[in-house]
Amino acid sequence: MGMKGGDLRNKLLDRLLPLLWLGLTDRAIALLCDIDSADIKNRAVIEKLKECLRRNKPYIPCYAIRKELGLRNSSNRGEKANDLIVSERLKHKGMSQSERGSVALASISALKRNNECKRWFEKREVEL
Repeated sequence: MGMKGGDLRNKLLDRLLPLLWLGLTDRAIALLCDIDSADIKNRAVIEKLKECLRRNKPYIPCYAIRKELGLRNSSNRGEKANDLIVSERLKHKGMSQSERGSVALASISALKRNNECKRWFEKREVEL
């Protein structure tokens, strides 16, 4: 959305995605900083992407190494847990809640789903 046209976007992605696959967030940010201004349609979108990479840098792994080690490279378990714990109640019943309320609901639902209610309410601890 930040580039002027699909060709420019695709050329940028061809250079950006391999950097992210290798976990090279600093180089990815540098690449985004070096985009020719004439090629940018919406600078705010590019800045938002750079900020997202900076903020999440500690959590962006080298996916290539994870693949070599036979580790998961998807978030489908987390997505499914969210679906079971929060989304089912809010989305499927047409409900909405504040962020604080959603976090509280997710916490209690996770305790229940993991059979940790008794331990939490008696000892204020959970098994990890």
